Amino acid sequence: MPISPEMLILGLIGLAAIILVFGVSQLLATPRNNAEDRLKKVISAQKAPQGPKASAISVVKQEVMPSDNPLLKMLPKLDSIADLYEQAHLGIPFTNFLVIVAALMALPMVVYLATTTLGYAGILPFYVFPIASVLFGVMSIAFLNYMKKKRINDFTAAMPEALELTGRALRAGHGLGSGLKMVADEMTGPIAEEFGRVFEEQNLGIPMEEALRAMANRIPTMDVRFFVTAVVIQRQTGGDLGEVLDKISHLIRQRFEIKGQVAALTGEGRLSGAVLLAMPPLLLLYLFMTNRPYVMPLFTDPELGQPMLIGAAVLQILGALAIRKIVDIKV
Repeated sequence: MPISPEMLILGLIGLAAIILVFGVSQLLATPRNNAEDRLKKVISAQKAPQGPKASAISVVKQEVMPSDNPLLKMLPKLDSIADLYEQAHLGIPFTNFLVIVAALMALPMVVYLATTTLGYAGILPFYVFPIASVLFGVMSIAFLNYMKKKRINDFTAAMPEALELTGRALRAGHGLGSGLKMVADEMTGPIAEEFGRVFEEQNLGIPMEEALRAMANRIPTMDVRFFVTAVVIQRQTGGDLGEVLDKISHLIRQRFEIKGQVAALTGEGRLSGAVLLAMPPLLLLYLFMTNRPYVMPLFTDPELGQPMLIGAAVLQILGALAIRKIVDIKV
């Protein structure tokens, strides 16, 4: 029995839906913490050749996507995306995330094939579908950047308290590992996860310095680098680590205060930028709803209207970047 084009398209849509549902279910599922698998990864990391390049590879990066993964070997550029994914910490395997992104990027083209085969061609221009596919890919990277920034902000907000707790543990006679364990037990969020992970890694045989450097790769902020550098220097030369941690904590709190003052001073500029950026599209939407023939040449005229619309969008983006550059003051 021959397969009709309609059945083939419906099958492709069903396959894309199954892949998407599988990826979302993996995203929502609670990741399993298999101690045996983690121990194997740590042992394999210790057996890896040592050197400048080898030391730059973190244990957690191997958990996100092992270096012997054939997908990573075929697509070397995924290495940087894997780093970003590791820092975003979504809690699912990197390959599952790629499946979700691939399904989303393929969905517009599947819809185009379906509408063409079923006799609904021409509802939207063809160029809309590849643009939608690219937008899905860009949105996926933007989502990773958003999750990375959110995780880093949550970590940084809790870091002063964590450093003070670790310093009190050191002054009470406990070791650094015990201080990290106290933070993991008594606090929540990314700070507890990261400090707990460092404690687990050094318990499994990873040197404390390497475990801390891996954490600095996952949380690439100046505050974490200060903390890691202080610990490494203290373990090599000695000194009062508790006092150093207290000073770093005080420095972070002062930076928070300055950031609050800067946010208050630049609030007017940020609000003005939001109003200026929102007015043109809102005005276009209002005219489209109230006087459609007046604005339709922007969409239908390929010689003048469409270039004007594209130019306006480009200028809006440049204006947004300029305003962001002005109000984004580094502290």
